[in-house]
Amino acid sequence: MPRPISATISLSALTHNVNVIRGFAPDSKIWAVVKANGYGHGIERIWKSLSGADGFALLDFKEAILLRESGWEGPVLLLEGFFSAADIATLDQYRLTTSVHSEWQIAALAQAQVSHPVNVYLKVNSGMNRLGFAPERIPAMWKKLRELGQVGEITLMSHFATADSAEGVDAQMQVIAQAGAGIGGPRCLANSAATLWHPQTHYDWVRPGIVLYGASPSGQWQDIAGTGLRPVMTLRSELIGIQTLNSGDRVGYGARYTAAQAQRIGVVACGYADGYPRHAPSGTPVWVDGVRTSTVGTVSMDMLAVDLTPCPQAQIGAPVELWGNHLPVDEVATAAGTLGYELLTALAPRVPVTTVE
Repeated sequence: MPRPISATISLSALTHNVNVIRGFAPDSKIWAVVKANGYGHGIERIWKSLSGADGFALLDFKEAILLRESGWEGPVLLLEGFFSAADIATLDQYRLTTSVHSEWQIAALAQAQVSHPVNVYLKVNSGMNRLGFAPERIPAMWKKLRELGQVGEITLMSHFATADSAEGVDAQMQVIAQAGAGIGGPRCLANSAATLWHPQTHYDWVRPGIVLYGASPSGQWQDIAGTGLRPVMTLRSELIGIQTLNSGDRVGYGARYTAAQAQRIGVVACGYADGYPRHAPSGTPVWVDGVRTSTVGTVSMDMLAVDLTPCPQAQIGAPVELWGNHLPVDEVATAAGTLGYELLTALAPRVPVTTVE
């Protein structure tokens, strides 16, 4: 019998979530962001269920080629662009759209021999200070690209740093407007948070990522509770052991949890080598045998412990949900001081994954 931990991916939830996003941005095309192997869900498993989107956006050339070889014929966008001049041959062969954020990329395109013009996303650094040209340089970079026969359609692109907070997008929108003044062509600005909460950012394309997988861009599950978005990944395991503690007994590495009274705890086949956060403290929520309870002690490589006080009926073999339909991944992540993004993308290769319709 295999170790009882497993992850289940709901394909119908993916399709449903694309439709929910379509409702938020009905006049925009959708890039389904599948970077980090589909946020840990597996591109090969999920892409057909996301094919109601208009294109796929990602980082890795191998993942882009996988989509093409799997049969996707629509647009594919490389969010970080290409990394060497030699990559342009791959852009050309697989008809990939690339972001352009550095002048060397424009120079490389000018020297390239391509069979089809390459569509580009010209990136504006509107205040996040990651990739992108300074706003005042955008008109000159646009002009350079327009003069190249190697370049097809040019889309103006940027990324919001605070779309998921009270600060919002107004300051960055003003920078983008100034940078693109007098420049025609499509725009692609909205990430997940902007797609949900800032309709003035939608323009021609939106780029939802985490929301497609049913988690919140703010890290707070309550912020998406009324949207209709559904969780896609459920991580499950079972109790494989039970201990009865006396007052003063301690649990786990570092003895970081001490029983205040007689207490029954369960041991779950799930640890940080499966992708569960090692830094999750005692009190992190978990669903055991249909009842909400919490972890106790330090998460170890292969196991973690849970308080069975709220579920005295639980025995060895009882089902455990680490996150999923009953327990939002964002809630687990918040308790662990991180985001749902990290937990989903950290799912370990050793965890068996199944898909359900």
